[in-house]
Amino acid sequence: MLHVPAPGSPVLQPGETVTLEIDWPRRYRLMRLHTALHLLSCVITAPVTGGNIAPDKARLDFDIDFSQLHAERIERETNALIAAGAATETVWISDAELDAQPELVKTMSVQPPRGAGRVRLLRIPGIDLQPCGGTHVAEIAEIEGIRVLKLRSEGKRNKRVEIALSGSG
Repeated sequence: MLHVPAPGSPVLQPGETVTLEIDWPRRYRLMRLHTALHLLSCVITAPVTGGNIAPDKARLDFDIDFSQLHAERIERETNALIAAGAATETVWISDAELDAQPELVKTMSVQPPRGAGRVRLLRIPGIDLQPCGGTHVAEIAEIEGIRVLKLRSEGKRNKRVEIALSGSG
């Protein structure tokens, strides 16, 4: 991550103490959207070919036949998971355990980091378990709800589902 000082800020020297401030409303929206994408990947059961998160919307791309994507169903099923609520949990497994369970990796283009001896997973009990180093809400009900903004074909192996938060903030 890169932190860029505001224009006119003093030049920092190695070893200096600094104070950073998180833009909490922005960070929380990103956390809610990121966790919502986990749920989306459970509603749409297809390999994930890409994704992106911005403060106002997020997307996942899937290797799926476009005729299988229905915005109303995706929205309804994702919101039902959100409404049911479940705590998110961080768990760790060894590289060898992940190798023995390749089905945990849903992304086709990005593999979890290996080599440290263990891999971080996000578990939403009864809903999702997959490698992820991102930030998540503690309870999926915090997402409040999503809207499907757009379904679009981005090529033979990339069908894009774009979402936004439907709740406040």
